Amino acid sequence: MWRKASVVVFIGGVVSFSLAYVTAAQAVDRPPRHLASIAAQVGDTTPPPPLADETPPPPSPDTAPAPTPAPAPAPTHPSFDPLVAAVDAIATSSGAPVGISLIELGGTAPASWSAGGSVRMDAASTYKLPALMAEAQAIAEGRVNPADTVCFQDSDWEDGWFQDYTTGDCYSRNELADRAGHFSDNTAGHMLVRDIGGGSALNAYAAGLGASGSSFFDVNQTTSDDLARLLAAEAAGKAGGPKAQLWLYPYLTNSKFESGIPAGMPAGTLVIHKTGELDPEVNDAAIVSGGHGGAYVLVVMTNGPGGDTAWGLIAQISAAVWAYESTR
Repeated sequence: MWRKASVVVFIGGVVSFSLAYVTAAQAVDRPPRHLASIAAQVGDTTPPPPLADETPPPPSPDTAPAPTPAPAPAPTHPSFDPLVAAVDAIATSSGAPVGISLIELGGTAPASWSAGGSVRMDAASTYKLPALMAEAQAIAEGRVNPADTVCFQDSDWEDGWFQDYTTGDCYSRNELADRAGHFSDNTAGHMLVRDIGGGSALNAYAAGLGASGSSFFDVNQTTSDDLARLLAAEAAGKAGGPKAQLWLYPYLTNSKFESGIPAGMPAGTLVIHKTGELDPEVNDAAIVSGGHGGAYVLVVMTNGPGGDTAWGLIAQISAAVWAYESTR
């Protein structure tokens, strides 16, 4: 059942959004510039003390202390009410249970909002997102080589995009990431999970980045809030930083599944995302560049009706969020 959720202020300042390989700007914090002042010393300019029966004259206007300026008011976030109304109308007309999570990554007062964000649904292929993130971080930290290979085992098999796996065949981590990211291939996803240590290691990694309400891969359930936390952590550089993003982001753009969140964006908008589809559930989790306040994370999970109708529903919600983020 659709329900509205309260607004939660996302405290912590502007989150840098580093794409490394693309043209999006990278936020750089610089300390204020301190200029040394030089006072000229010309003789003794200290006035003599007053005589015992004299009262010191009042300070002249030139020497009176300047008044302390009033502190600037803290920035406030505009109301999410227009967005809530637009999304509620879309979801209600669909009749489908929907989980939506939004985290703003920039602007003067970034915030987050969700509706149904804590409801667990089938993760489908979105379990490949933390698997790819874990590989990216291991590569960035020099613990593994992206050109090294992982060899197929019979237990890795699941029907999917590619059918060319044979026992003993080996694939580089780069090739597996391409298959799991761009094509959402299931066997490649299984091989990546095995490479990082299995389902328990995958869930420990995800929980460490805030996805504590999920059970990826084995039970394979998650929430839109958890997927949003994973992407926000990635964008903030908490999962290997720019080196990890440089390897990861190309595998999560221009995939074979662009009918959800990207379809609700203006042409040319960069969307880094991972989808999952297991009828009747269709999911999309994305970092979206642009918006009035900068980049944002958007996750939409649906439980019915599936197929093209579900992709269309996600695109409509994406368009509503884009309209809000572009004009607020």
